[in-house]
Amino acid sequence: MKLFTMPALMLARKIHEGSLTAPEVAEAFLGRVKELDPKIGAFLLTDRAWTLEAAERAQRRIDALKAEGKPVPPLAGVPVALKDNLCTRGVATTCASRMLENFTPPYDATAVERLFESLMVPLGKCNMDEFAMGSSTEYSAFGPTRNPWDPSRVPGGSSGGSAAAVAARMAPLALGTDTGGSIRQPASFCGVTGLKPTYGAVSRFGAVAYASSLDQIGPIGRTAADCAALFEVVRGRDERDATSADIDQPACLRDIGAPLDGMKIGVPSQYMGEGIAPAVRQAVEAALSRFRELGCSVTEVSIPALDYALPAYYILSCAEAGSNLSRFDGVRYGYRAQGAGDIDELYLRTRSEGFGAEVKRRILLGTYVLCAGYYDEYYKKALRMRSLVKAGYEKALGSADILMTPTAPIPAFGIGEKVDELSMCMADICTVSVNIAGLPAISFPCGFTDGLPVGLQAIGRPFGEAALLRAAHAYQQITDWHVRVPALSEGGRA
Repeated sequence: MKLFTMPALMLARKIHEGSLTAPEVAEAFLGRVKELDPKIGAFLLTDRAWTLEAAERAQRRIDALKAEGKPVPPLAGVPVALKDNLCTRGVATTCASRMLENFTPPYDATAVERLFESLMVPLGKCNMDEFAMGSSTEYSAFGPTRNPWDPSRVPGGSSGGSAAAVAARMAPLALGTDTGGSIRQPASFCGVTGLKPTYGAVSRFGAVAYASSLDQIGPIGRTAADCAALFEVVRGRDERDATSADIDQPACLRDIGAPLDGMKIGVPSQYMGEGIAPAVRQAVEAALSRFRELGCSVTEVSIPALDYALPAYYILSCAEAGSNLSRFDGVRYGYRAQGAGDIDELYLRTRSEGFGAEVKRRILLGTYVLCAGYYDEYYKKALRMRSLVKAGYEKALGSADILMTPTAPIPAFGIGEKVDELSMCMADICTVSVNIAGLPAISFPCGFTDGLPVGLQAIGRPFGEAALLRAAHAYQQITDWHVRVPALSEGGRA
């Protein structure tokens, strides 16, 4: 078996046994990125010295722990790719924007710190939609990322670079962020597994904010087990993030193989009807049949508020984006327009030149819905709808252990195909409601249509990640969708 085909936990086991070393694994993946990424564009930055220094440091610590008879962290020595909105000390963090093109943070995000503490190895910074605002990774200021299954198609977004890197076997694991589906939708389009944790399960400190009440950091991997291991590395309370939860979160990796006998699965009717491509619906229905074979009951549920989740999400997220991105003014850090005559012109030119069109569109929309005279008509109503969505999920999850839906209504679309904003927004119709409610959800492959992956989404109760990971793992033990590899990553043509 080639090194790059091994899932993360297998790589870790071989490193810990001594049949591989962390620097050897890091070198192999750096070489793979150099070979394949010119075709995909998943990475914005790789720093060979940064990666190899971390790998050598991890190997020394692994050897010392083994010599002392102490346990080695489960993913010690394993490389991980990072979405480029996660701050990395001394290494550029651009958010795929000209506004931060030359920004180098003086600190690590908490999630990145925890990777280092667990002796993981940073592989590079991944492409994304600018400031995480998009569903295709076409809105990057530095060019699009391409889907490894078909380079003429998008990988999804906004964590498209992270998902494409894992799908093309350029990285065994990656971190992304999810504000309205930005981990799950690209996981679906690229045929990998992606977990959006409960809001507050993972510290957001050091993740450049898009919409602070919706953003969440989570893992992308080839398997549910790999995602469980990475989730356990990054989760937990952080005093620097007041929204991080101070609770004991249940074990995920330890119990991932427990049987599903008696698990109750609800299927929201709102996400299985109009707007869902027939081939996607068929793949999801076939997957639900396999869950019945695993001992689960499957019943239809209704959550009427889901019909209004998408417009509510865009009002709320754009309002928060307008506030969060006001800090980019050309004064403190980031891009600064030259030759401005006064402070007002400096602000205007800096933001006009530094932000891309999609970011400016969302800032304008967010400013509009918060203006006097429009606050009650739009923003306040969206807040009310958020409450109804949360209540709807709470009721549905009172009778079901987890809910299942398509992750995306369609498979990956062509680059440049979704030219109007409404059709682009519709790519997130099955995912945004989960962020509104603050719930955990996972996407994992459940089929293919015309050579493109289809993802199944499972949604859980607050801090119910263990049940979601267990369900995905059980499904992956009886299917092979998650082990299929795009031809491009075998050195051929996708």
